[in-house]
Amino acid sequence: MASRLPVAQLPPHDPGTPALSVVDMHTGGEPLRIVLAGCPEVAGPTLLAKRRYMRQHLDYVRRRLMFEPRGHRDMYGAVLVPSELPEAHLGVLFLHNEGYSSMCGHAVLALGRFALDYGLVSAPPTGAREALVNIHCPCGLVTAFVECEGGRSRGPVRFHSVPAFALATDLLVDVPGRGKVVVDIAYGGAFYAFVSAEKLGLDVCSSKTRDLVDAASAVTEAVKAQFKINHPDSEDLAFLYGTILTDGKDTYSEEPTTNICVFADEQVDRSPTGSGVTARIALQYHKGLLKLNQTRAFKSSATSSIFTGKAVRETKCGDFKAVIVEVSGQAHYTGTASFIVEDDDPLRDGFLLK
Repeated sequence: MASRLPVAQLPPHDPGTPALSVVDMHTGGEPLRIVLAGCPEVAGPTLLAKRRYMRQHLDYVRRRLMFEPRGHRDMYGAVLVPSELPEAHLGVLFLHNEGYSSMCGHAVLALGRFALDYGLVSAPPTGAREALVNIHCPCGLVTAFVECEGGRSRGPVRFHSVPAFALATDLLVDVPGRGKVVVDIAYGGAFYAFVSAEKLGLDVCSSKTRDLVDAASAVTEAVKAQFKINHPDSEDLAFLYGTILTDGKDTYSEEPTTNICVFADEQVDRSPTGSGVTARIALQYHKGLLKLNQTRAFKSSATSSIFTGKAVRETKCGDFKAVIVEVSGQAHYTGTASFIVEDDDPLRDGFLLK
C-alpha cells in the first residue's frame, strides 16, 4: 500500500535552527555532500581566510554533516563560498572527518557537473559539447571541463590542476614496527607520501583494507615526525594530507596502476583520488617515467573505479619544476537530503566511532 505521507517533508523542528540541505554525489564511489542551504555565512577576505574562519567558528557544521548519525567516518563534503578571484565561478571549502583539505579532485569532478546543472555557470552555446567551470579551491584555481548536451551535464568531467611537483624522492623514513621505508612525497594540490605496498609486506590489490589503513597511517605519522613539509606559496598548504599505497607499477604502461589513499583521520578514499593522481603523475614525470600528454589509468583498490591522468604542460611552483595535470573521471548524483538539528539532542554535533 502506497504511503500517504508527504514526500520529503521535514518533521516539526525549531525554526530558529535552520535545516541543512544538501545534494549528494559520488565520483568513483567516493561520496561528496554539497551544502545547498543552512550553513551560516563564512567570513573572510580570501578563500584561505574563509577556511580558517570556518575551522575556528563553524566547525559544528562540518561535524553535523560528516559525522554520524547524518554521515559516517568516510563522508566528504563541500561548502560553496564566494571567491575573491574575478575569473572564478565559485569558491569551495572541502570537509572531511578531521578538518579541511586544500584540494579534492573527486569533488572537483562532481562540482563541475553540479555547477552547470544548478546554474552556477551559464549554459554553453547551443551545440557546445563542453562547459568550462573555474573552481577556486584552497590550493588555487582549478578549471573543470564538463561534457554536456542541451545545456546539461553528461558523461565524464576533466580538470586541469594547480602546479604539481615532486617535493622529495627516495626519502628514508623510520616507520615504527616496519623498519626503514623509502618513500616519495609529491604535491597535487595536497601533499602525499607514496610507497609501494609491497615494501610494507602488503598487496594493494588483495590485502585487507584494515591492514592497508594501518600501514598507510603509520607511514603518514612517521613522515610528519621526521620530515618538514614546505610549500612555496603558503604555509596553509604545507601539511601532509595522507599516504597513498601503490602497486609499484610506476613505469608507463597502458594497463591501469592501482593505489589506495588513506588521508585525514584514517579516512579511505573509494576513488583513485584526484589530487593523488595529480601528484603521482607529477612524480612519474619528475622521474622520467612519463612524457607530456602520455595518459595513464589509475584504479582504486577499494572499488576498481578508474581515473585517467596526464601531464599537459610544464610550469613552475616557486623554485620547483612543476606540471599542470589533467585528470578525468565520472561523477554521479545520488540524491538530495535535508537534516534538522534538535537542541535537546545530545548527539546533535555528531560522533565518530574509534
